[in-house]
Amino acid sequence: MPSTAITEAWNGPGRRDGDLTTVAPHDNGLHPSPSRAAFEHWYFDALLDSGHVVVGFLIKRRPEDLPWAKPWVELIVYNPDGERRQAARRYPVAATSFSADGCDVRIGENTARSEFTPGELPKHHVRLAEDGLVFDLTFENETPAWMPGRGETSFGAGEIFGWVVGAPRARVHGTVEIDGTKLEVTGRGYADHNWGVGDMKRVIDRWHWGRLYTDEYSLLFANVLTQPRRGGHAIAPLMLARGDQVLLSTGETVLTEGPTRFDATAGREYPKWVHLEVPGHLELRLTVNTVIHAHDLLDDVPFIRAKPLRPLLHRAIGHPAYFRFQSAFELSIHHEDTVERHSGTTLHELVALR
Repeated sequence: MPSTAITEAWNGPGRRDGDLTTVAPHDNGLHPSPSRAAFEHWYFDALLDSGHVVVGFLIKRRPEDLPWAKPWVELIVYNPDGERRQAARRYPVAATSFSADGCDVRIGENTARSEFTPGELPKHHVRLAEDGLVFDLTFENETPAWMPGRGETSFGAGEIFGWVVGAPRARVHGTVEIDGTKLEVTGRGYADHNWGVGDMKRVIDRWHWGRLYTDEYSLLFANVLTQPRRGGHAIAPLMLARGDQVLLSTGETVLTEGPTRFDATAGREYPKWVHLEVPGHLELRLTVNTVIHAHDLLDDVPFIRAKPLRPLLHRAIGHPAYFRFQSAFELSIHHEDTVERHSGTTLHELVALR
């Protein structure tokens, strides 16, 4: 019988942080593990003033990779017209290095490095280049690095999942090259880092992840639901910051999904809206305007791509899929005597593993 014992590492009281953990450089570095089920990656994205969205991964191993998989990088560009350009490449272990002292990662000629200066917020330098896409970007934090509690959730039997956000909100500048066209760019960015041990496909049912920004506020959230046999437990970290001050760090977030709509590309339904609430503090409603990326995760497994096998696999393992949405948001923040309201648009994601 799988363990349903789940331990979240909040500082308290309860499932929240009365005192924030100060993120040290090593928190954003490699978390070494002898387990073949260990996984770890560093993630960067930026919404550029040119209208492009760029996304970069440096991956030691993803949870869905085979245990002996090679490290790899992935680059994605969403053009202003919605067209997506993507590149990925795996490298032998001998062509990679990962520091446990901080974010200092090399996969082939692709690199990510964090810079800490006493008294200043961190900077992150990223250079990724594959198949006609080149990102050479600097992320300068506008809010401190953050992690929920002490960063790791334990699912029992040595299975863990960790999350640290090296750059919850950052000014971005540098260059982006797309098939020979080089752009000098500025914009707003984000960077985080996940690690863990275990077969997350056997632990997690689905997760929502996203964030939004106003001129004054930054909000990050994740909502991870474990599979029924793991207790159907919701792990729901959320951070709200005003400027460079974190106002709220909590796991007491309640997520509700609205009615669903079917997406033929992903082969499954997604909610038309998502509502999050931290009672007494804030409410957030995300109403999906556009699915800008939908993907049937079974397409990533070569030997089961054949359509005749799909009905059998769907009955056996469900309809795993990835969605990236562009949504309208309505945010209400509660103060002692007033409710402050904000609206706009943002991107967020849903990954469903069953």
